[in-house]
Amino acid sequence: MPIPVIDFSKLNGEEREKTMAEIANGCEEWGFFQLVNHGIPVELLERVKKVTTECYKVEREENFFNDSTPVKLLKEIIEKNGEEKLENLDWEDVFLLTDDNEWPRKTPGFKETMTEYRAELKKLAEKLMEVMDENLGIPKGHIKKLFNGGDEENAFFGTKVSHYPPCPHPERVTGLRSHTDAGGVILLFQDDEVGGLEILKDGKWTDVQPIPNAICINTGDQIEVLSNGRYKSVWHRVQAVPNGTRRSIASFYNPSYNATIEPASQLIQKENKEVNHFGYPKFVFGDYMSVYTEQKFLPKEPRFEAVKAAN
Repeated sequence: MPIPVIDFSKLNGEEREKTMAEIANGCEEWGFFQLVNHGIPVELLERVKKVTTECYKVEREENFFNDSTPVKLLKEIIEKNGEEKLENLDWEDVFLLTDDNEWPRKTPGFKETMTEYRAELKKLAEKLMEVMDENLGIPKGHIKKLFNGGDEENAFFGTKVSHYPPCPHPERVTGLRSHTDAGGVILLFQDDEVGGLEILKDGKWTDVQPIPNAICINTGDQIEVLSNGRYKSVWHRVQAVPNGTRRSIASFYNPSYNATIEPASQLIQKENKEVNHFGYPKFVFGDYMSVYTEQKFLPKEPRFEAVKAAN
């Protein structure tokens, strides 16, 4: 069963109600969906592909194959004729872009292009959060205000630029181990051709099919909490592949570390015993991240229990 694909442009036309329902279904039943006609110019997306690919080739690829831990450890296993798998690391080259960290310098146009792209993605995330507000029946702007910890712009917006190089023994290592995302709304611009991303749906791993210039959306742990369980943060992973380098650019609209996260009061008042059996806690996002850093690749429920106990 393919991941839902939603035409975001129809929010502004006669099919608004249908599109709102499709987004609600994507959040409630899947935790993952793909947006097309999302308003980000194709010309900009093509430049993003160009500069990130060039950056990897010029500044990252040689170091990955010559000096990275996963390459060294996989080589050791193969040379020993061992049968084991690499369990606690990923076959991934990755770096993070934020407003105040150091960015790659050797690729022409990289900073200008990615700055423009991040601004567009942030606007798209905020539009999506307003759609979620409306679908959940909570005040417009509630999610954004919660994540910012008030009316000022304090939310964290980061972009993780990843490449998953071809792996000579993909049966021995995972591109990215299965996990749920800690934060809020995640916007992924994935490779047009090289697959490997999978989500866990109804107990089965399902491919997230590559669609040129689509933006994949998934809801993180904080959206699950504030929606009181109506929206789910789902397990996902990236499989290592023997051919092709997979490009993956994931942007995260996350709460400020000082933001207090809890289920929206309107959703608690409309309590549904089937939905609210877990009892989501109230906590400071920074405290949750302290737990998540240690438990990223483990089930999320003990993380919620840990911050509940701490508070």
